[in-house]
Amino acid sequence: MRSFDSIPVPPTSTDPASFGFSFCEGGVCAAAGVRAAGVHAGFRRNPHRKDLALVTTDEPCVCAATFTKNRFCAAPVQVSRARAAAGHARAIVLNSGIANASTGERGLRSALAAGDLVARELGCSADDVLVASTGIIGRQLPLSSYEEGIPAVVRALDSTAAAAHDAAEAVMTTDTVAKEVSLAGPVACGSDAAPVRVRVGGFVKGSGMISPDMATMLCVLATDAPLTLAAARAALSAAVGGTFNKVTVDSDTSTNDSCFLLATGAAGGEPIAEGSPGFGAMASAIRCACENLARKIAADGEGATKLVTVDVVGAATEQDADAVARAIANSPLVKTAIFGHDVNWGRVAGAAGKCGVAFDQRDVDIDLLGVPVLRGGLPVPVDDDEMRRRFEEPEVGIAVSLGTGDASARIWTCDLTHDYVTINGEYRT
Repeated sequence: MRSFDSIPVPPTSTDPASFGFSFCEGGVCAAAGVRAAGVHAGFRRNPHRKDLALVTTDEPCVCAATFTKNRFCAAPVQVSRARAAAGHARAIVLNSGIANASTGERGLRSALAAGDLVARELGCSADDVLVASTGIIGRQLPLSSYEEGIPAVVRALDSTAAAAHDAAEAVMTTDTVAKEVSLAGPVACGSDAAPVRVRVGGFVKGSGMISPDMATMLCVLATDAPLTLAAARAALSAAVGGTFNKVTVDSDTSTNDSCFLLATGAAGGEPIAEGSPGFGAMASAIRCACENLARKIAADGEGATKLVTVDVVGAATEQDADAVARAIANSPLVKTAIFGHDVNWGRVAGAAGKCGVAFDQRDVDIDLLGVPVLRGGLPVPVDDDEMRRRFEEPEVGIAVSLGTGDASARIWTCDLTHDYVTINGEYRT
C-alpha cells in the first residue's frame, strides 16, 4: 500500500501557552469585578432547572457586543443592540426556555421591563442593563417570572466559580453540558510598566439552530483587563469572525444570537488600546476563549456523538476555502457517514464540488481522520480496521487540499444522528 503524507493544516488556537496564558478556574467570574448567578424563575415548568442568569460588574464598564443578522431578530436583541451601541454596561440578564422572538410590542415591553427590574435592584441606569433570551420562538415571556426571579438572582450574586457555573447552567436549552472557559496571564499595560496579570472568562450556550452570522446562541465574556472600547470591539469582532462564525450544527442561524464582552479594568494598569503593547496578547486570549467555547458548541450539537473539524487548504481565496469547508460541514450525507463510521470520502468530494468554487478535481487531495483517502483526485487504499479504530476517537478530522492557492479555512460541526431528528421533532412538545 503506497504511503502519502497527511495534508498540513493550520495549528489550533486553543493553546493559551502560545501567548503566555494558561487555563484557570472561575468561568465568567474569573475576571475581577464580576459577579454572576443562576436561579429557577419559572420560564421553564421544571422547578429543578435554572432558567434565569445574571452577570454584573461592580461599576459600569466597557462593553462590546455582536448580534444576529437574522431579520426575525428577537425583542431582547433589539433592546440590547441599541443599548450596547453606547459601549458600556453594568449587567446582562438572560433567560432560557422562551426566546421572546416574534412577540411584537408586548415582547419589547417585556425585554425593557426585565432591564428596568434589574436596574432597580442594582441601583443603576436601565440603559446599562442588557437583555438576552433563548428558547421557543413565538411565546410571550411571563413578566411574573422576571418580577419574582430578578430579586432572587440578585440575592444570589457571587464572584465564585460555583456562581459562574450556575449562570452557565441557567441559559442551557437542549445543551447537555454547561460550556465555560477561563484563562489568565501577563499583559503589558503601558510600554514601561511591569506586566499585569489579567483574566478572561465566560460561558456560552448553543446546541441546535447553530450556524451563526455574528456570534453564537448566547455568550457572555468578561475580562479585568483595562481595554478601551475600540480595543474591546476590535478584539471581539476578530474573535467572533474566526470562531463562533465558523461553527455549524444544522446550517440555521438563530433569531437570538448575542455575544457580549465586559471589560472591567479591575486588574489595573494603563488602558490597552489597539496597537498598544498588550493588545496582541489580549486579542489572542479573547480569541482562545471563543475558540474553546466554539468547539464545545460543535461537540455538544443536538444528538451529536462526534466533534468534526473540517479544514480546507490550498484554496485561491479565504472565501473559497470557507465555502468549500461549509458545504462539507453542512452536508447531511457527510454528517451521517461520520455517524455510521463510514469512510465515504465520496460524500466529502461531492459536497466540495457542488458549492460553485472553481478547482480541478485532478488537483484535489482528501484526508479523513488524518489518513490520506484521495490524492490527485484518485482514491487511496486504506486499512479498514485502522479506520474503524480511529473512528472511536471523539473528534473526526476532515482535510481537503484544492490545489489552487494558499488560502485556508476551518469549520467546526458534528455528526448527524437519530437523536437530532428526535430532539427537533419534539422540540415544542
